[in-house]
Amino acid sequence: MVPPKQVARSSQGKGSTRKRPTSKPKQPLSVPQRLERLFISLCAQIDGGHFTNAVKTCDKILKLAPDDSDAIQTKLFLLLQTEKYDAALVLIDSNNANGDRAFEKAYSLYRLEREPEAAELLSEIKNKGAVDQRGALHLEAQLAYRQGDYQTACDLYNQLLDTAEPQSDEQADILTNLQASQKHLDFINVEFLHALDRLPSSLTSNLESAPPPSQQVSTSALSNLASISGPAPGEDPAKTRKRVRMKRVPKGVVPGVTPPPDPERWLKKSERSTHTQSKGRKKGGATQGVVADHPPASVGASTTHSSQKGGGRKKKK
Repeated sequence: MVPPKQVARSSQGKGSTRKRPTSKPKQPLSVPQRLERLFISLCAQIDGGHFTNAVKTCDKILKLAPDDSDAIQTKLFLLLQTEKYDAALVLIDSNNANGDRAFEKAYSLYRLEREPEAAELLSEIKNKGAVDQRGALHLEAQLAYRQGDYQTACDLYNQLLDTAEPQSDEQADILTNLQASQKHLDFINVEFLHALDRLPSSLTSNLESAPPPSQQVSTSALSNLASISGPAPGEDPAKTRKRVRMKRVPKGVVPGVTPPPDPERWLKKSERSTHTQSKGRKKGGATQGVVADHPPASVGASTTHSSQKGGGRKKKK
């Protein structure tokens, strides 16, 4: 038989360890590479509908490139989509883009219910003709509807409806807004006058000079006003009852109906005023280790018999 080959031991000692090759530290990415990665993440977030995270990604891009127009425009779009109109106005004013993004500013002012400023800016946009006139017409119609100028709103929506693509979402929105404007206009011009004509002459003759009808106040509103109002002139303010805050009332408790809790509920039962000492045990009850003075005859006979049988030895328990 051929003897097995002996493995040659290394010249190093048994406890010696091999040196691992040191890895080179990663080089930091350049600014263009970081921007490329951030824009890829931004596109994925917008496609997935994660607009809040997309705004944060835009902020990271603007830290690296503050004048990036694509990042600014994307952030403005995201702010309008998430209804953060105050932040959108700040972004437009900080980048001195009032001329380029005047329509977005007018729309933000409209959504913030600052109609006079929005209308003034919108008239400047229409005079310059620098932006999409169709979007300006939509915004002008919405402003007219909110300000109660339903005739102008109807005219603008009819103008937009003539040039809208059939069976499109824009056409459906225009028809809905046009119907709402037309209903308000019909009520003011026709239905309101017809309703007045149907009233009796005795009422219509004195309608303009009659005082406005008094509004009836419910009993619940009167009780609420009484609870909110201060104490009476001759009443002590310290004795006035405070209004109960329903947020602090536990569930299932009705103030004034549910009985109040026991004021001694935090004390031990032995320290409460309603505690009564329990009666002692009845006498005669034998406990462990107690020997009866006069045991019964049967018990004595049995113990004598057991002692004789066991030879006087005690049984181990």
